[in-house]
Amino acid sequence: MDEVHSALLIAALSNAVKHKSVPSAGAVMGAVMGNHPELRSKAAEIKGLLGSVLNEVSSLSVEEREIKLQSIAPDEYSCLFEKKEKKKTGLPDLPSSDGGVVMRFAPNPSGPLHLGHARAAFLNDEYIRRYGGSYILRIEDTDPKRVDPEAYDMVREDIEWMGLKISTTIFQSDRFSNYYEVGKELISKGHAYVCRCDNEVFKNLKLHKTACPCRSQSSEEAMELFEMMLDGAFKEGEVGVRLKTDLNHPDPAMRDYPLFRVLTSTPHQRVDAIVYPLMNLSVSVDDHLLGMTHVIRGKDHIANTKRQEFIFNYMGWEKPVYRHYGRMGIEGVVLSTSQMRAGIQCGDYSGWDDVRLGTLRAMARRGIQPQAVRNAVVDIGIGETDIQFSWENLYAKNKEIIDSSADRFFFVPDPVKITISGSDPVIARAMKYPGDQSRGYREIPYEGSVYLPGDELSTKAEFFRLKDLFNIRIFHDGNAIHGEYAGDDLMEARSKKAPIIQWLPENHAHACILKCAEGDISGVCEPEALSQKDQIVQFERVGFARIDTLGDPAVVYYTHR
Repeated sequence: MDEVHSALLIAALSNAVKHKSVPSAGAVMGAVMGNHPELRSKAAEIKGLLGSVLNEVSSLSVEEREIKLQSIAPDEYSCLFEKKEKKKTGLPDLPSSDGGVVMRFAPNPSGPLHLGHARAAFLNDEYIRRYGGSYILRIEDTDPKRVDPEAYDMVREDIEWMGLKISTTIFQSDRFSNYYEVGKELISKGHAYVCRCDNEVFKNLKLHKTACPCRSQSSEEAMELFEMMLDGAFKEGEVGVRLKTDLNHPDPAMRDYPLFRVLTSTPHQRVDAIVYPLMNLSVSVDDHLLGMTHVIRGKDHIANTKRQEFIFNYMGWEKPVYRHYGRMGIEGVVLSTSQMRAGIQCGDYSGWDDVRLGTLRAMARRGIQPQAVRNAVVDIGIGETDIQFSWENLYAKNKEIIDSSADRFFFVPDPVKITISGSDPVIARAMKYPGDQSRGYREIPYEGSVYLPGDELSTKAEFFRLKDLFNIRIFHDGNAIHGEYAGDDLMEARSKKAPIIQWLPENHAHACILKCAEGDISGVCEPEALSQKDQIVQFERVGFARIDTLGDPAVVYYTHR
C-alpha cells in the first residue's frame, strides 16, 4: 500500500469508525492535508484516489471498518477507543446531608414495577450510596382496591433485579394503629373533624369556600364519631374524617381534604380493617416516624407535598427536604397497570414480561441490564423540566455493558434453502468477537447447500458475499433459486458493492424464533449461540439478543442493535 493510499484509507476509516458513517470527501481531504503536510504537493494524486478509497470504506460494515483500522493503524484505533475516565454522577448535592440521609422508595403493590418506578428507585439509591444512611422500601398498600396480592412478590423480585441498597422493608398495612393514633391527636387538637355530608353537597360547599356543618364539631364530638367509625357503626360512603385547612385556598383540592374513609366492600389481604387512612395522612405519618430526611418524587406530587405540610405543621414535626423532578414521557411501551392487566387477561400480552410493556421484567427478558437503566435515569437527573425518555440512550448504556462479553453468531431470518454449485466443501472460520483473536473462532462447515435470508433473495441483487466464506451468484428460475460459486475475492465483492449476508449450512442450523416488539421473526442460528440460557449474544447484522429457551425451536428475545 503506497503512502498516499495508506494516508487516505486511515483517515477515512478513522472518521467512519468515530462517527459510524462514511465520511465526506472534504473531511478526509482535510484530515490528510492537516496530518500529513508532506503530502500537500500530491494534492492532485490524492483527489484522484479519494473516490475509490471512500467506495472501499463504504463497502465495509461497521465492524469490518474497526477491524481494518485496527490492523493497519493500531495506534489510531487505540486513540479512538481509549476509555475515558468515568465522570462523577451529575446529580446535584442534597442540602442537610452531611450526617447521612434517610430516604424511601414507596411503590404501590398494584402490579410489577416499570420504568417510571425505576427513576425514583435509582435516584434515591444513588444518594444513599453517595451520603450513606438508610434506604427504606415502603410498600404503600393502604388501598385494598389497588392491591394485587401477587404484586407483593413481583415488587420484591423487581427490587432484587435493580440491586437497590435497601436497609429496611415496611408495609403500611402493618401500621394502621400509627395512623389511628395520629388521627385521634389531630382531632383532639381541633385540626380534624368527622364529616357526614353527602359528597356532592360537600363538593359544592368547598367550591364556594363555605364550611360544611360538621366543621363546627367540638373535639369531643368528633372523637366520639371517630370511635364509632372504628367500631363499624357507619356504612361505606356515609362518613369520613377531614383535615381543617384553608377554605379560602385558591386550589379547591387543598380545602379540607380527607384523612380517613370507611371501606367495607373490598377486604384487604393483610389487615382486618374498616377505617382506612388516605395517602396524604399515611405518607406524612410514616415520613415522620421513619425519620425521612429527604424525599425525591415527581412534580405531580407537589400538591400532595403542600397538603402534607398542613399535617407536619399541626403536629409540630420537622419536614423532610423535598425535591420534585419533572415528568418523564416514555413512548413505545404500555405503562398503565390497568391496561397491562386487561391486555394480559384477554390474551393481547403474554404476561407482565411481554416485551411490548414498560415493566422492568420486560426489560430483563429482553436483556436490558439493571445498571444500564440506572445509568440512563441518573443521566436524566432530578431537574424540574419535563423530558422525553430516550430509548437510544438506554440502548447505548446497555451496549456499553454487554458488548464486550457478547460473542457474535450468524442468524438467518426467514431462511430459504438453496444449493450452490461449483465449490468444494470447506470450513469457514468466523471470529467470535471482532478484533480479538484471543476469543477464538467459530467453525462453520459448508457442504453445498445453505440457508440464506429470504428478504435478501427477493431483491434485484444477483451477486452476494457470504460473510467469512466466498462470493456467489444467484439465479432465479421461476420459483426455484440456485447459487453458483463466484470466487473468493473480497475486493471484487466490494467493487461490485455486493451485499454481505449471513448464511448457515443445512446441517449447522438450529431453528430459532427471535421475539421482537414488532412481532416474531422465524429463522435459524448457529447451534453454539444456544449454549446457555439467559446468555446475551449478538447476531451479526441483526443485533443483541438474550437466549430465553433452548428448545426446538429455541426462543430468543431481541435486545437492540
